[in-house]
Amino acid sequence: MEDLSIKNVNLEKSENLERHRTEDFSSSKALVVRRGAPFRISLQLEGRPFNPKTDSIRIKVMLGRLYVVMPVTFSRKLSSTHWKAFMDTESLDLMNPSIFISSPVCASVGCYRFQLCVFTADKQRKRVVSKFILLCNPWCREDIVYIPFEDQREEYILNDSGLLFMGTAMNLVSRPWSFDQFESGVLETCLNLLQISPQHQKNRRRDYLNRNNPVYISRVVSAMINCEDDRGVLKGKWAGDYKQGVNPSLWTGSGDILKQWAESGYSPVKYGQCWVFAAVMCTVMRVLGIPCRVVTNFNSAHDTNDNLVIEEFYSECGQKLNRSKDSIWNFHVWVECWMNRRDLGSEMDGWQVLDPTPQERSGGVFCCGPAPVKAIKDKRIDLVYDIPFVYAEVNADIHTIVLSGEKVLSVNKDTERVGSFICTKAVGFPRPQNITGDYKHVKSPTSTLTSRSSSNSDDSTLRRGSSEGMFVILTLDKAPVAGAPVCFTVRVINKQKVPKKVQVHFNAQAKQYNNSPSDTIWEAHGFINLAPMEAKVLQQQILPAQYEDVVGDDLINLAVVMEDMASQERVLASEEFNIASPQLNIQIAEQDSIVPHKKQTATVTFTNPYSHPVSGVLTVAGAGLIQGKIHFRLLPLRPGGGVEQSITFVPSMVGNKMLQASLSLANMNSTIRGFQMVTVNRA
Repeated sequence: MEDLSIKNVNLEKSENLERHRTEDFSSSKALVVRRGAPFRISLQLEGRPFNPKTDSIRIKVMLGRLYVVMPVTFSRKLSSTHWKAFMDTESLDLMNPSIFISSPVCASVGCYRFQLCVFTADKQRKRVVSKFILLCNPWCREDIVYIPFEDQREEYILNDSGLLFMGTAMNLVSRPWSFDQFESGVLETCLNLLQISPQHQKNRRRDYLNRNNPVYISRVVSAMINCEDDRGVLKGKWAGDYKQGVNPSLWTGSGDILKQWAESGYSPVKYGQCWVFAAVMCTVMRVLGIPCRVVTNFNSAHDTNDNLVIEEFYSECGQKLNRSKDSIWNFHVWVECWMNRRDLGSEMDGWQVLDPTPQERSGGVFCCGPAPVKAIKDKRIDLVYDIPFVYAEVNADIHTIVLSGEKVLSVNKDTERVGSFICTKAVGFPRPQNITGDYKHVKSPTSTLTSRSSSNSDDSTLRRGSSEGMFVILTLDKAPVAGAPVCFTVRVINKQKVPKKVQVHFNAQAKQYNNSPSDTIWEAHGFINLAPMEAKVLQQQILPAQYEDVVGDDLINLAVVMEDMASQERVLASEEFNIASPQLNIQIAEQDSIVPHKKQTATVTFTNPYSHPVSGVLTVAGAGLIQGKIHFRLLPLRPGGGVEQSITFVPSMVGNKMLQASLSLANMNSTIRGFQMVTVNRA
């Protein structure tokens, strides 16, 4: 009789992908599984059947030069701390046996090879089997990334699209983003990111061993998303032109960025800003199996001297001056990852801040976190990592100083504006979730879900200015939208029993979200008379023709300075706001009957709200819906004119998917966006 040998090994890919919640990685050539749970392989033997009394099988699992050898037993008892392999005895076919392989719950993330060795009475026959990829497992209770609710696992691991929140807290902008974690090649690129990190290049054995710990992985990824210290993914740029690359505002998803990085031989992709860094990091962490979400902090402080105070300077006419290294970003975007912190104690478990935008060094490199959100709220600045820096981002005080030359005319202190609103995408819904109370002790209860679209939201005490003689309040009448005047009201109160003649200075400057304002786009000056204890209301407006160049990602800093002509006393009130861009509207035909591999139709419509004709390029994309991108050229569209464009798409996978469209205008520095969620049902 011919001796026993292995003819073939079947990795049972479809069964294992479904069991491990990795079926959307089906485009990968390798089997993708999660740690702490068994996966099944089937052997096809030849020569003779397997004899349990005289034959045995051993499996050697290898990660780099690390390896473990385990015998295949008949005991189904699994271990959470050791590799284990056992033969399926319930349906034992001695010519085609099934073997289950289970990794420990603390196994390292990476691409493994494994080898089967068959031992007979006098011979050993080897067969090298292809590789498998092992990820963290948020479905496994013993894994330190375990998150207990299925809807959160769906959102923070499996959802391949989302919303990034920008603009200002009172006029919040929802930007659609495609995380693309299941697109072809993205999984392999994310694993290669770990391979080319300085930690791996310096000591491969230590890096492989440390990859069992999400704290370690998250610090490596945070540093590798930017390229300041390594061959990282993105090069940041916040000023000047973007001719050497792509304007950060034009990116719509992580897949294009990661693909370009890999195809260039891991040269940095140009260019990124905070929301791009954060969104790409979210993709990488979800791929690796670590729950992740993108977070926006409105009025985010960058405290360069660690004194928890940000100084802002204004001229006596209300023009903001660039006099301080400290800054307030209208918004800043980072990520949170969910994990237990066994290094800090269970009270620090849960969401951890990680920030891949290169701002300050941590441990000698540009990365930030993981900083427990609970530690930030409780000001536990004695703990690792980078808690003082993140604490300042959400809690620093602002000192606003009005100058005449070098002479200080007035100082206003604001303890409320920084970190005024912190949000992330709500689980299962395309809207923001208010998580401000997770980071700081808020003075009054806030609802869990809010759109913050009302101009009544009090996110800035700088709207108010006060002195011994006067009290000034600046308010926008409603959230500004493109094509309509920006209307605002100033209320000034004479607090004294003497009449006053007051000179009034209005000034509006264009600004980027992370910089001091630049050019004045509108100003007005005048005088008013105030009777003793009198209150007056002044109403002003900025016309569309005066602000249209800053619609979109740019913002406006609006200030009013009231000067008492008798005492030279000055009072400042200011507000920073964005002007909401118009939206593209997307309608889907037969919304309730969408299934994979069946052609569908969508219609994108746009109406020009501007005072001049516009033209540009319309781009439509959607992970799991469209292969690549579809482009259309939009001919000049007169003011008030509308356009309608039909597109067809064929879904490739089930689930909630995002169809997104963007219109890049040729004659304006602005991009119009829109999105529609699409539910693809099983056929």
